[in-house]
Amino acid sequence: MIAMSRFLVVAGFWLSAGLATFAADKPRNILFILSDDHRWDFMSFMPEAPKFLETPNLDRLAKEGAHLRNAFCSTSLCSPSRASILTGQYMHHHGVVDNQRPEPAAIRYFPEYLRAAGYETAFLGKWHMGEDSDNPRKGFDYWAGFRGQGHYFDDTYNINGEHKKIDGYSSDVLTDLALDWLKHRGDKPFFCELCYKAPHYPFEPAPRNKGRYEKAPIPYPETMANTEENYLTQPRWVRERRFGIHGVDHMETGRFDHDPVPSFEDLYHRYSETVFSMDENIGRLLKYLDNTGLRDSTIVVYMADNGFELGEHGFYDKRDAFETSMRVPMLLRAPGAVKPGTVVTKMVQNIDIAPTLLEAAGVTVPADAPKMDGYSFWPLVQGRDVPWRDHILYEYYWERNFPATPTTFAIRTDRWKYVYTHGLWDRDGLYDLETDPVERHNLIDVPAFREQGGKLRGQLFDELDKSGGLRITIAPPAGEVLDDRKLSR
Repeated sequence: MIAMSRFLVVAGFWLSAGLATFAADKPRNILFILSDDHRWDFMSFMPEAPKFLETPNLDRLAKEGAHLRNAFCSTSLCSPSRASILTGQYMHHHGVVDNQRPEPAAIRYFPEYLRAAGYETAFLGKWHMGEDSDNPRKGFDYWAGFRGQGHYFDDTYNINGEHKKIDGYSSDVLTDLALDWLKHRGDKPFFCELCYKAPHYPFEPAPRNKGRYEKAPIPYPETMANTEENYLTQPRWVRERRFGIHGVDHMETGRFDHDPVPSFEDLYHRYSETVFSMDENIGRLLKYLDNTGLRDSTIVVYMADNGFELGEHGFYDKRDAFETSMRVPMLLRAPGAVKPGTVVTKMVQNIDIAPTLLEAAGVTVPADAPKMDGYSFWPLVQGRDVPWRDHILYEYYWERNFPATPTTFAIRTDRWKYVYTHGLWDRDGLYDLETDPVERHNLIDVPAFREQGGKLRGQLFDELDKSGGLRITIAPPAGEVLDDRKLSR
């Protein structure tokens, strides 16, 4: 296992060494595509994917580039995750802790550094930090965003400060706007961030694809069934949430034409069709790069902001620290730098995107910039055998609007996961991912695993305490207040 202090030194060496190499090359363009709530296993090349699902263009990116198979978010919630991607920081450092509050004025985004280094930058789609604001943000020459979650059809876009209603399906419209910007941009290297609404709830595919999978058989999750084995050892909030607002036994009302309260089968099929509709549009972007000669000079990155549960543990949601919530799809294609068909199995996180793309672009971070928590995985996608982290951290703070999920901290290694649930009324979680990858059996109360749980708990709170992760005060359930002294032991 790598000591964290040693890891920080080595990571800094990678960044400086990589910059020396790539700064001498012609800067690479970057197309960064972010989806919303796309599961890590819903790509058709994945063995775990539903057999009926089709994602030929995501499959193409994996075939022609690198698949980071063990990619995770540090917070499974739209705004905090997006802020972590753009800053390279954990939530407790960038300060965007929920979907309602705007980003702090002092926050810094890595596209700012690309722009200062001579890149032409563009943002299109879902920003979501600051629910009521679609105003252009710093670091981008071009802006085409919408307010909050946006709408799947006929939305209003803020295009460089002017509002314009554009009829059509969201993924189609955003791709049209991105292609138009690419066609009319200048001669500088470019960074384009395209953030689809899809496949966020309510799951709505393009009309041409609705019903495509209507009759396809659904692979129901092992942990969905209401059996004693699935729920006996789980924390109380898990047992209760499946009957609440994000449980498959009590579904929210969506905008579905045929049924005001969709069945689980409807949700599953529409989700899959929404993923397919997004993949079609990614194909349009890849075709443009092919036809214009930009393919070999452009890095294409695809990922989701967080995962999503489709019946696992009785949920259709995210927020929690279960695998289907934490894990995200992540693909990176860089012709000439990344060997086609590369598979990276080491654990990476959304906080690693910023340092990775800055290194790939040969751009240094200003000396006065806030420190990033993530590390560049550029060496990993190039197939270089370098030291890497042996665990990841996860944090989520209770939201008043969605009170069913408590404040949660977690630490995950290649084999073990320890989940701390805030509240005196509940138990923590300990899962052996090697023998129980679906996290059905919570081992926290098994005497034989008490030492293992205690070790992970201590490591989790030591690291959070040292980095300031226990000093955010938010009203959790029962009016309790987070206190680092009370929590750390």
